[in-house]
Amino acid sequence: MDSKEKTIELIEQALESVRPYLLADGGDVKFVELTDEMNVVLELQGSCQSCPMSAMTFKAGLEESIRKAVPEVNKVVASNVAALA
Repeated sequence: MDSKEKTIELIEQALESVRPYLLADGGDVKFVELTDEMNVVLELQGSCQSCPMSAMTFKAGLEESIRKAVPEVNKVVASNVAALA
């Protein structure tokens, strides 16, 4: 397993730690990619796409969990929510 694969595995684990809270509210998150610049691209799904709290959930939940697991990540962006991208 190379370094990028290991990083992606850590990101997926971080998302799994937050996923139950998203699912409880009818939403979810999908890992899309890890760019060469160490930017993580996520896709918010279900009710998370239109929820007024999605920006806070994204920053305080998803991004924080990913940064704790993988401090070398530069940026975490949502591919499908204009206000977060």
